[in-house]
Amino acid sequence: MGFDPWDAAFVADPYPAYRELREQGRALWWEATGQWLVPHYADVSALLRDRRLGRTYLHRFSHEEFGREAPPPGHEPFHVLNDNGLLDLEDPAHARVRRLVSKAFTPRTVEQLAPAVDRLARELVGQLLADGGGDLLTVVAEPLPVAVIAELLGVPEADRAPLRPWSADICGMYELRPDEETARRAVRASEEFSAYLRELIAERRKKPGEDLISGLIAAHDDEGRLSEQEMISTCVLLLNAGHEATVNTTVNGWWTLFRHPEQLASLDSEKLSTAVDELMRYDTPLQMFERWVLDDIRIGDTVIPRGAEVALLFGSANRDPARFERPDDLDLVRADNPHLSFGAGIHYCLGAPLARRELTASFGALLADGVPPLKLVREPRWRDGYVIRGLDELLVEF
Repeated sequence: MGFDPWDAAFVADPYPAYRELREQGRALWWEATGQWLVPHYADVSALLRDRRLGRTYLHRFSHEEFGREAPPPGHEPFHVLNDNGLLDLEDPAHARVRRLVSKAFTPRTVEQLAPAVDRLARELVGQLLADGGGDLLTVVAEPLPVAVIAELLGVPEADRAPLRPWSADICGMYELRPDEETARRAVRASEEFSAYLRELIAERRKKPGEDLISGLIAAHDDEGRLSEQEMISTCVLLLNAGHEATVNTTVNGWWTLFRHPEQLASLDSEKLSTAVDELMRYDTPLQMFERWVLDDIRIGDTVIPRGAEVALLFGSANRDPARFERPDDLDLVRADNPHLSFGAGIHYCLGAPLARRELTASFGALLADGVPPLKLVREPRWRDGYVIRGLDELLVEF
């Protein structure tokens, strides 16, 4: 089976195809989307740090100069929202926005959330236990990070229901070749989410609180403050990036553990920190990260010209035997584990400490003393979509 992100069998298990790609070379042209696939750990890690590549090219070139077509005008609300977020900014704008966001989103902020994260995890697991089981995705995996991000931002409980649907619709645009219906949903979600945040920011300007939005409003330095659009885009990115990876690591991770019963039986609270990182490495929630080539680069014997796009294959890099010993084995106490699931370089995930805290809390609550062992009810299906890869459901019982 070859590399085919639209094939259900490939999405269910892309790792044999990645092995073939690594054997074929370091940079492989893929006609279907006009991208260069990069499957090796050393190359992916180096290119994430290489400033000759960028998440955008608009800080240096126009669409015409770069040989690319501008997005359709009807997609503008999505692109305004997306292009002003940390993930798609490049320096000097990226450095300025990240510096200001970091003033509000500090390690202390994450530490202050820890008791609430633990309490929420216990409550959600308690609900699953009271029901005798259910869908781990909808009962535990999704509600926890969405509630934590909402708490962090200061979104009132009564307003939280649309957050997950908005996020899912926006993230649909990160898949390969999204169709017009996907774009329409993303545009609508971008408009609605932005309008909601604009109102919330206006309220916090009048009456600041202890939440992150109030912190973003207050953050400033010699170069000024965040614009309203930068604040809106930051909040949306924190929700999207802050829960998609956590949700998928939770359910993909449990699916992995069910297929490795001896490892599951040995998992306890002392192993949780290394186990969480190993589950992220073993079955990566974000499989592909795309970058534009701003200046010619060489990967092995291949020169990739300015204007091209590279697809950095995180899932393949995290299983590369050149970097990881026995990469296809799950090892919950793996000590040497510099996986790339949180990225690297200037775009390294700002919320990585919070994601690890949430994952440790949810796995810990499900493995706590007094909670009976989980059992899989039936083999799950994978959702459509490859870039952000996760299960459609995970039905469990005690």
